[in-house]
Amino acid sequence: MEEKKTFVVETAADRLDKYLASVTEYSRSRIQNEIAAGKVRVNGALARPSDKLKPGDVVTVETEPPREPEVKPENIPIDIVYQDEYLAVINKPQGMVVHPAPGHTSGTLVSALLWHIGDLSGIGGELRPGIVHRLDKDTSGLIVIAKNDEAHAALAAQMADKSARRIYHAIVHGGFAEDELVIDKSIGRSRSDRKKMAIDRGGRRAVTRIRVLERFREFTYVEASLETGRTHQIRVHLSSIGRPVAGDTVYGPKKPRLHDKGQLLHAGTLMIRHPKTGEEMTFHAPLPNYFEAVLEKLRAIK
Repeated sequence: MEEKKTFVVETAADRLDKYLASVTEYSRSRIQNEIAAGKVRVNGALARPSDKLKPGDVVTVETEPPREPEVKPENIPIDIVYQDEYLAVINKPQGMVVHPAPGHTSGTLVSALLWHIGDLSGIGGELRPGIVHRLDKDTSGLIVIAKNDEAHAALAAQMADKSARRIYHAIVHGGFAEDELVIDKSIGRSRSDRKKMAIDRGGRRAVTRIRVLERFREFTYVEASLETGRTHQIRVHLSSIGRPVAGDTVYGPKKPRLHDKGQLLHAGTLMIRHPKTGEEMTFHAPLPNYFEAVLEKLRAIK
């Protein structure tokens, strides 16, 4: 069954195909194929890839939704930091995908949760039961899981109004003259690579606070606090100031120097209010062994 997506052009835009590439996750070639198949209309009329758009134009796209992978419980060991009848807090290891997606249909955190916990909020749908927020595959650390819809709504509201706090630790390339700084740059999907995010003045506002913890010869150990929660936010922000996260081959050097199994980025602290009692709760997850080993290596050559 086809699904229809509708977009209202807010400002003067480029060609139709370029515009759709900026507001969807589709590649430009796929968009051109959909236009050729008559599945794209502008103000109800069939369109061409080169058609120019103007403010107020209504663009509709009819396309086949991707086939969703089946989610099965799997007996995968996970580190449950805390749980009660409303929520659970998990210390996710680096390398684990949070929820199933094309190319990652097994070995996910969701599959492990279905095995170990079972009762989860249904708000996220079949693929994301209980998932209130996410961590990248190669980011380790704390993630909160909702066990019912009431808890999910309350926790999601805390993420939205910024009362929930998430603090990360990272090792980044280069040094900082200052001890603290704020990166306030809007982020949107990259127009050249739909799998990546990028600094985009037309994107959503994103704010990250950086505090230097330790300086090394060519790297810096920092704390990053999120005031907003955009996809890849810390990685994109640090890359934008020339200080990419070590090991991040997407937004940093293609050949990692310190750690070759993903970025050195760890969600170490999570602060939330309990969704039922309102109690302030703070959770900590220690740095993974490989992260500590890299720090010791850097300290040895200071």
